[in-house]
Amino acid sequence: MKQKFKIYKHLGNVSNENNGWIKELNFISWDDREPVYDLRTWTEDHSDYGKGVTITQGEMKRLQELIKDIVV
Repeated sequence: MKQKFKIYKHLGNVSNENNGWIKELNFISWDDREPVYDLRTWTEDHSDYGKGVTITQGEMKRLQELIKDIVV
């Protein structure tokens, strides 16, 4: 059974998969819980989604600190 979700803000696409799915970063609420940052694959119409990672606001701040020091 799929979870209920509400996307409050689409923050951007990370990549487009070869199978038509899109890896997205969103600010989203799952099952009426507090919204979190969420990175996962979605179908274009958001009718289905894959496994992903949810990140709280505090975790996102820490992740930003870690990423700024990465040299690509």
